[in-house]
Amino acid sequence: MKLVIQIPCFNEAETLPATLADLPTTIPGIDIIEVIVVDDGSTDGTADIARTDSRVAHVVRAPVNQGLARAFAAGLDCALKRGADIIVNTDADHQYPGRFIAHLVRPILEHQAEVVIGNRNPSSLGHFSFFKRRLQALGSAVVRGLSGTSVPDVTSGFRAFSREAALRMNVVSEFTYTLETIIQAGTKQLSVGHVDIDVNPATRPSRLFPSVRAYVGRSAVTIIRIYALYNPLKVFVMIGMTLLAGGAAIGLRFLYSYLTEGGEGQIQSLILAAVLIITGFQAMFFGVIADLIGSNRRMIEDALLRVRRIELEERD
Repeated sequence: MKLVIQIPCFNEAETLPATLADLPTTIPGIDIIEVIVVDDGSTDGTADIARTDSRVAHVVRAPVNQGLARAFAAGLDCALKRGADIIVNTDADHQYPGRFIAHLVRPILEHQAEVVIGNRNPSSLGHFSFFKRRLQALGSAVVRGLSGTSVPDVTSGFRAFSREAALRMNVVSEFTYTLETIIQAGTKQLSVGHVDIDVNPATRPSRLFPSVRAYVGRSAVTIIRIYALYNPLKVFVMIGMTLLAGGAAIGLRFLYSYLTEGGEGQIQSLILAAVLIITGFQAMFFGVIADLIGSNRRMIEDALLRVRRIELEERD
């Protein structure tokens, strides 16, 4: 059983050595532990530090910064090609203690889960503001509802994937992989679990987003986009029914006015009702088309999964 620990990095020269030093060298049930560093276009010598560290087996380097989601996807691809049976993703800022990696992989070793998320218990994190804790709770509740999972901390980057789960992940977001992979896992009916973990004191502010407002905005766009990608019919039918309900309500109001007062001065309501009803039917029609396109996408993903398996079997 081979475990590959991947560490996406962007200008982490100061914190990467401590992160590497804290990683476990042995874990019960694991025969081989390998570490790969994904340097996402760092300019502070992060890749050089990784290459000179004896604990790092391989360094994946992007010539320019491409974003956390692409770095994560590149790490998954590299880990699979290196024969990983289990892949653990951890951050380079030493936020997650290495001793919890054994806890993270245990549900996969015991065949209880295919994806495991480290739960930081965000509501109790001291370095999170009250507003940020509330946002984390709300965001986690939304993603749980959309994905059909029970993950309490959906933004945690400390997570483990079985080989099969990693093969099924197709990250399309350019912002962050954390929300997308949970929604994908739930949609693809992968077993998702979580384990409670502690976190180390923060070494620096998050560099993923410039402000809480920007993070909320981009996260909301990511959630809507990914959910619409995998459940287009539900999304468009919901939009269509909302428009139809609005049009029907305005239309009934016009009808009542017409029957009681002759409808004078209410022609705008009739036009608006007609526009909303027509748009509602169009939205549902688009949902049917999007669902048909989604069927093609699922067949493409199945073909990609078969290709990946064939490539890995040939390498093995």
